Amino acid sequence: MNNELNVLALILGASLPVKLVLGILIAFSIASWFIIFRKKKMLDRANASADEFEERFWSGADLAGLFKEITSGSERVTGSAAIFEAGFREFARLRQRRAVDSRTLLEGAQRAMRVAAVREGDRLERNLEFLANVGSISPYVGLFGTVWGIMIAFQGLANVKEATIAMVAPGISEALIATAMGLFAAIPAVWAYNRYSTRLERVNLRYDTFVEEFSSILARQANLEDAP
Repeated sequence: MNNELNVLALILGASLPVKLVLGILIAFSIASWFIIFRKKKMLDRANASADEFEERFWSGADLAGLFKEITSGSERVTGSAAIFEAGFREFARLRQRRAVDSRTLLEGAQRAMRVAAVREGDRLERNLEFLANVGSISPYVGLFGTVWGIMIAFQGLANVKEATIAMVAPGISEALIATAMGLFAAIPAVWAYNRYSTRLERVNLRYDTFVEEFSSILARQANLEDAP
């Protein structure tokens, strides 16, 4: 308990620049943890939503009926369902034109699905770069506070004839707290960025796989319509 009180006393007694550095790092840390929890929730929901939709999709349900069921809801369509909706909507729209061949039908549906997949990936990736920035910047911000604190500590010895460790120890301790705070903000941010980047790649790969699989189904339908 005494150590905690001493640390708090060092922070409160720090110079203004060091306090500003600590305030910035604390703000970085709070924002990072907010994004970490929010991003985990989003990725968990994206995987669960993909599992649920793909189970319905591969259960043999009628595609037109599945499309009506998805678009009739009041909630925003996301994930694999949004990719399916974009592809089937474009396929149905082009199919209404009499002079459109099967290749044009398929290419149009694929373009719509790829755009939807990129849009979904961007939505999941939003704010992820902030974690990377915090992980790379925070140690240097903390180091700046440390250097400044040490400079202030040694400047206080300019007019002292006999310098002792006890005279500079509080200033140096105060300065090193900035480095520790920089690492405290950076380490979780770097870990979360690497972790969620890997998970995001898997989700994007899952979306790309669904685009290819659904394209094969649409290709068979388009070929059947072209058959005499």
